[in-house]
Amino acid sequence: MSLSRYIKFQLGLGAGLAAGWFVAQMAWVVARLARIDPAASLAEHVNQGPRGFRQVAGAETDVYTMRHTIEDGIERIVYTPKQRRHVTPILMQHGMFHGAWCWQWWQPLFAEWGWESVAVSLPGHGGSPTQRQIEICTLDYYLGFVKAEVDRLAQPPVLMGHSMGGALTQWYLKYCGDLSAAVLVAPWLSHSTLLDGPKVMSNDPWLPLLSSLAWSATPWVRNPQRAAKLFITDGAIITPEELYDRLGPESQIVVLQHNPPFWAPPDDVRTPMLWLTGEKDAVISVQQATRSAEFYQADHIIVPEAGHNLMMEKSYRETAEKIRDWLEQLEVP
Repeated sequence: MSLSRYIKFQLGLGAGLAAGWFVAQMAWVVARLARIDPAASLAEHVNQGPRGFRQVAGAETDVYTMRHTIEDGIERIVYTPKQRRHVTPILMQHGMFHGAWCWQWWQPLFAEWGWESVAVSLPGHGGSPTQRQIEICTLDYYLGFVKAEVDRLAQPPVLMGHSMGGALTQWYLKYCGDLSAAVLVAPWLSHSTLLDGPKVMSNDPWLPLLSSLAWSATPWVRNPQRAAKLFITDGAIITPEELYDRLGPESQIVVLQHNPPFWAPPDDVRTPMLWLTGEKDAVISVQQATRSAEFYQADHIIVPEAGHNLMMEKSYRETAEKIRDWLEQLEVP
């Protein structure tokens, strides 16, 4: 009997310590986010990556050239068509855990269709070295790098963002200004990431505890099976193991920051927007995505049988064609 009481005491103590840790952690995060002024963060943004230039890879076909470089700590993969039909480039921004590599199936297609595309990796992602401890990175910090990429292009680009990259696209439109067009690929919702929180938690009940103990979002993708369940379906063109091997660590703070009172979507966006949702997305529900697209008055395409990583699903080409057709209807130069 005493052993039973002892076990109960130990369990209660463990649960109390875990709850206390979680509360203290959340209090610290809320206090940190409350002090952030995105406009001030943008004004103070500095790329502290190691200076220098390195060409990682290059390729050439009859249709396009590809250059893969790391310059001043920023990885870029650029596809340039030999017969360029559009002066407007497409800037591709990855989401959580990913890097510039995640666009490798779409970039050749858009090059064939006459579009130059530039895929970049945020610091600590893909081939871009870490500049700030990943666990304390925030959306306003990442936004500074997105703005720097837009500013370095000769023409205002079409900004294409996947998942968190879609959130950064929304942040750009609010804090930086309008663009030629915005393509949001399975993006975070317009108002709050928490609206679909139960959807994610139902697939992984241990996630809140593990993320709190790790002080990061990395437990979301702690093994190939978990990564695949979040991002792809059984018909994807990448295996769970291949996907898992390419993913990196990620901040948990960014997920919390895309919520009130730290975030409210802009209601005066003039940029034409296309919103894409996977029918079988394990992260974003079709219902909530539809509401978000309606809020922005964005054109909305639901991709049948597709998961969160639309550019890695078996329908990747058909989805890219829908984006191409939408851009052509807009007559983007």
